[in-house]
Amino acid sequence: MNLQEFQAKRIFGQFGIPVPQGEMATTPAEARAIAERLNKAVVVKSQVLVGGRGKAGGIKLAKTPADAEAAAQRILGMSIKGLTVKKVLVDPAADIRKELYLGFVLDRGRRRVVLMASSEGGVDIEEVAARTPQKILTAVVDPFLGLKEYQTRDVALGIGLPKEQWGQFARICQGLYDCFMGCDASLAEINPLAVLGDGSLAALDGKMALDDSALFRHTDLAALRDEDEETPEERQARLAGLSYVKLDGQIGCMVNGAGLAMASMDIIKFYGGEPANFLDIGGGAKSDRVAAALRIILSDPNVKAVLYNIFGGITRCDEVARGILLALQEAPRSVPMVVRLVGTNDIEGRAILREANMLTAETLAEAAQMAVAAAKSA
Repeated sequence: MNLQEFQAKRIFGQFGIPVPQGEMATTPAEARAIAERLNKAVVVKSQVLVGGRGKAGGIKLAKTPADAEAAAQRILGMSIKGLTVKKVLVDPAADIRKELYLGFVLDRGRRRVVLMASSEGGVDIEEVAARTPQKILTAVVDPFLGLKEYQTRDVALGIGLPKEQWGQFARICQGLYDCFMGCDASLAEINPLAVLGDGSLAALDGKMALDDSALFRHTDLAALRDEDEETPEERQARLAGLSYVKLDGQIGCMVNGAGLAMASMDIIKFYGGEPANFLDIGGGAKSDRVAAALRIILSDPNVKAVLYNIFGGITRCDEVARGILLALQEAPRSVPMVVRLVGTNDIEGRAILREANMLTAETLAEAAQMAVAAAKSA
């Protein structure tokens, strides 16, 4: 679950990280009132869960309350990468002398939390990695020892901070690490971490991604989910307990298991097709969950064929077959479907589907080729 900038910075503040004392507005009049209360130049920032807001015109400097109102008027309602801006953050303008990057991320290869920092802040860290990878410094955090001060000192030296700022940088690093761990995050970043005119440091932007699997421990954070940022399909999938990501292809995929789902997408591309989604129905899925998954897939008008790849370990193949037929009774439209069932009760499952005149296959390669051919001829 991703948090909006204003939400992330509020959480950062709870961990002692210096953040601007801005407020969120949903109308131009509210933006003007906030600017009047702050009584200084402000920055009006669109709040959508995508990057590139500044390049899209979603961030404006306003010197007066009237300017803030006009900026909010222009930003609210605009579309940035397909998302409509419904709220803006009005922050006091800052005297920025230098922009840094600071973040904590889960490195799955190392199986450790890693501190990342760069002297090149204010741009996507991916751009820095592509252009000047030597300017990204990292420190691997031992889970038993936690973040140590010598690590933050080494990083501060590496990104060019003068010695008098090392102490404040260390406190911000520790606060961000505590935030990362305390919120069960998979990403917590400050970009930019600004060096201000008086020599202090401040988190002028913030981003957090939370582990969905840990939200049961954080009901307060779960309540921050912005449903406006979800597609209807993503919302339906979340409520049904499904892992779903919409893609741009024409072959809908329903698979049980994340690894198997990735392999299914790969083999579709191998045979010349494009997957329309990632969808993992999980282990032990019953017919109602299968039906919900199929309704979500078929709601995508780009889908020209559907590939089911089910390995019946915990999941029973006959339950999956019944779920498919149940969903087809309510399906908004009909497209070719190819089903590969292997495992528990697979013979019974394939028999149920053959009686319904559906295409079945015993191998994934065969099923993928059939699905790609069906999508191209649809």
